[in-house]
Amino acid sequence: MTDYPPIAEHGMIGDLQTAALVSSSGHIDWWCTPRFDSPSVFASLLDSERGGHCRLAADLASGSGSTVRQLYLSDTAILVTRFMAPEGVGEVADFMVPLDSTAPQDRHRLVRVARVVRGSLSFALACRPRFDYGRAPHELALADDHTAVFRGPGTDLCVQSTTGVSLRAEGDDVTARFTLAAGQAAAIVLTSAASGHSAPPRPSLEGVIDDLEGCRSFWLSWLRSCTYHGRWQDMVNRSAITLKLLTYAPTGAPIAAATMGLPEQIGGERNWDYRYTWVRDGSLSVRALIDLGFQEEAHAFRRWLRDRIEARETPQGDPLQIMYRVDGDPYLTEEVLDHLEGYRGSHPVRAGNAAADQLQLDIYGEASDALIVGGDIGAIRGWKALSDVLEWLTDHWDQPDEGIWETRGGRQNFTYSRLMTWVAFDRGIKAAYAFSRPGDTLGWTRARDTVFRQIVEHGWHQKRQAFVQHYDTEVLDASLLLMPKVGFISPRDPDWLSTLDAMDEELVSDSLVYRYDPAASPDGLRGSEGTFNLCSFFYVEALARSGRLAQARYAFDKMLTYANHVGLFAEEIGPSGEQLGNFPQAFTHLALVTAAMALDEELAKAGSRPRADGQGHPATRGLKVPTETTPAGSGRG
Repeated sequence: MTDYPPIAEHGMIGDLQTAALVSSSGHIDWWCTPRFDSPSVFASLLDSERGGHCRLAADLASGSGSTVRQLYLSDTAILVTRFMAPEGVGEVADFMVPLDSTAPQDRHRLVRVARVVRGSLSFALACRPRFDYGRAPHELALADDHTAVFRGPGTDLCVQSTTGVSLRAEGDDVTARFTLAAGQAAAIVLTSAASGHSAPPRPSLEGVIDDLEGCRSFWLSWLRSCTYHGRWQDMVNRSAITLKLLTYAPTGAPIAAATMGLPEQIGGERNWDYRYTWVRDGSLSVRALIDLGFQEEAHAFRRWLRDRIEARETPQGDPLQIMYRVDGDPYLTEEVLDHLEGYRGSHPVRAGNAAADQLQLDIYGEASDALIVGGDIGAIRGWKALSDVLEWLTDHWDQPDEGIWETRGGRQNFTYSRLMTWVAFDRGIKAAYAFSRPGDTLGWTRARDTVFRQIVEHGWHQKRQAFVQHYDTEVLDASLLLMPKVGFISPRDPDWLSTLDAMDEELVSDSLVYRYDPAASPDGLRGSEGTFNLCSFFYVEALARSGRLAQARYAFDKMLTYANHVGLFAEEIGPSGEQLGNFPQAFTHLALVTAAMALDEELAKAGSRPRADGQGHPATRGLKVPTETTPAGSGRG
């Protein structure tokens, strides 16, 4: 690879313990193994020369009139890249067999199946792994024409081919060329394992096809649990599969994204490692998963969350910290990988995340809400975890923190953080009475009411007629779109509607929503960022609940056009509609699901009534109605 593909030009495959990105040109340019947060084997997405990749694609001549298309097999995580040329039509199907296991595995198989359906096509394979983010050398050993083993530090990668594909050494890498006619197929299997493991048995084409069918059956069977049958079925299904792919099956912990280092601004410094589990993201996913019918996944995360509270292993001694590794390890040291160029020169590339040490008090509200959603908080361990959080929070809620967006510009009294501490106390009080559980309900009630009064007094800006980002500013913040969702204020309350109007004016650009204005509220970082997909979907839900249905549906339909060719979203949308940030972003897909369900629900309530917002369709606002009409059939436009 001599250049970097757009971030959006990828699909994701995975086995529920690790994941890989496959570009529309047939490159696997991102794969960390044996876990999401392990060092990479392929990382050319962060350095096209040093990162390593594996390419399997039809060998198409430039200017031959060929076309490449990429898609998922419907309702699965099997990614198909199709090559259409005058001489033939073929495809490469990429997948990983799901390891839906409670035990971590050190062996992972990535399968690539090439086949031709018309004419004949030549295919080229180039496997060039670079271990430990491209820092470590490796040794290549060819056992025969069909088996090659790359030996790296702590991890080996075995590349095997089926009959008809001969592997050849090219320096320390492996290449192959082969031609298939209509009806023929061949497979390349990449197996990662701990160093010293013997190579697996050579795969047969029949066995590989069985694995593909098994993978397809797994996803179709899993998706049958989905109870959503609304207007946006395909997008919700794709988002549900994406959320599942980003969840570490042995612990039930979801990661924020499959990647690290992808920039929020091309060439900028806002390049973070998202391969970890944020308490906030996971907690907000619980209700959505339950509403979708995925009870097992929701309860698995709740157990993981309860275990974190019980362990209380945070370096600061607090009940929780904002993020953890997928196994619950709270230590996430951040290092800069200076040897990597970064995506299109976006530097520094960071591994690990120093924001883990930040104080973000809102996580206690999201965690408390997640613990009671499943209805079994009456269980002794679950209740003890919740009450321990509330006892700590009673003494610690009234202090500045870094806030939901993990700014590095100093602590503030963020309104959203206060809002979610109100949620924590509110949910604890209600659960204590609902399940007759012991707790300092009087103390929690006093704290809850004090938080409420403080938000109303200091979080409301009289001049702006809106709730603002923190107590010492008039800047708006899109995180407050959740105020009606968590029950702090009615979605039809005049104070909320005026806040929503203010956000429309300051944060919304053609239905896309910025988190905040970093120029007006410095966050300690240089550069700018795009609109935030999470907030854009929160905006849709807020509009729908506020009765502005035409505006909500228009914004939602427009947001869906920013999905990539296989229905995936990164974290942000750039000035030209490009996807920016780590990819795919779990929080974005979670918000898409909740927006779709809210919009469906509100549209169903409205039925066939006239539009609810009384403002007309957003696309027609500001257009003048002509005073004369053109006669029918005149032929004039």
